[in-house]
Amino acid sequence: MQALRLARPRLPLRSASRAFAAAATSSPSAASTAAASSAQPVVPLSNVEAMWERLSADEQAVIHQQLEEIQKRDWKSLSIDEKKAAYYVAFGPHGPRAPVNPPGAKAKIALGVTGLIVSAGVLFYAIRASAPAPPRTITKEWEEASNERALELKLNPISGVASEGYSGPGFVTHK
Repeated sequence: MQALRLARPRLPLRSASRAFAAAATSSPSAASTAAASSAQPVVPLSNVEAMWERLSADEQAVIHQQLEEIQKRDWKSLSIDEKKAAYYVAFGPHGPRAPVNPPGAKAKIALGVTGLIVSAGVLFYAIRASAPAPPRTITKEWEEASNERALELKLNPISGVASEGYSGPGFVTHK
């Protein structure tokens, strides 16, 4: 019941208060008919889930109030429809708990992401295909020739290619 109170919107009950005010000013027989009409549900509790979105805010507030009164009784004496209606009104997929994405949105998102990835791949390979050939200095033969030239010129004789006992790759980066 506490959850129902928290979930209930704080709206004035104009139609219900007008019925009670009219019943108070009229005859006792009219008061009994007004009380009977306010006790009748706006929507049958067995159909609250289907009708909730189409009800006005005042009708929703009246159903909230009716369900609060019903829940004050022993829960074992409540019907299944009354329990379902109370649960739906308190925790149903409406208001702040309404689904953010409509049905079918996940498939659209997945197709959109897949399309973007495919288009990015096509763009990447189109740019690679239209790019100029790599320069002649990025070949294994050129790098080996650079190592031989470094030995001839004795480049970096302390710890580099021209040092004694050097066994590193030198300028060769290709395998």
